[in-house]
Amino acid sequence: MSAPRIAPSILSADFSRLGAEVEAVAAAGADWIHLDVMDGHFVPNLTFGPPVVKAIRGACTLPFDVHLMITDPDRYAPAFRDAGADLITVHAEASVHLHRTLQLVRSTGAKVGVSLNPHTPLSVLDHVLDQVDLVLLMSVNPGFGGQHFIPAVLDKIRRLRARIDAEGFEVDIEVDGGINSASVFKVAQAGADVFVAGSAVFGNGNYGSAIDELRRLAREGQQARGGA
Repeated sequence: MSAPRIAPSILSADFSRLGAEVEAVAAAGADWIHLDVMDGHFVPNLTFGPPVVKAIRGACTLPFDVHLMITDPDRYAPAFRDAGADLITVHAEASVHLHRTLQLVRSTGAKVGVSLNPHTPLSVLDHVLDQVDLVLLMSVNPGFGGQHFIPAVLDKIRRLRARIDAEGFEVDIEVDGGINSASVFKVAQAGADVFVAGSAVFGNGNYGSAIDELRRLAREGQQARGGA
């Protein structure tokens, strides 16, 4: 069982001082920096592209966890790697040839993730689970921050955790959407390793205490799962 990792999502940060916000959460104990890239097509929102990632790459040395919520990941993944992405996650729903897309991301030198929307079945992973370092399960419908966690995703996390463990894969489970002090224990207990938190961190006046509390609850959730 790996230690829980907290990945603040800069979608909830103050964009007028983005570099300083990244520095602040890094100093506050974040494990990864999560960057939600949206194209206004695959999801109904626009965020930022490779130039912004490159501009803030120097703000910290933490892994940059880039989540591509875009229609054409094959076209843009290499540019995000060049901009400083350490891990690039693409959506199964956006990839016509998912295996090929994952191979492309791997060829850039980045670690590889695949994301599933809440309604997407785990069966889409049948022929690619051995090709990825991480599966990102969306626990809200993607596109906007601050949404409420969808409880039905908990069973999806449990089933994915059981499959990964049974097949002996070294694949992390990341969960994004509605992660806060009220949900993180159950998400960790279900089997998650990495927890994306936006407003739960950036909406708190003390980033350090927010991250510490999320990590403590996630660890307790993991321990509860281990003792089950």
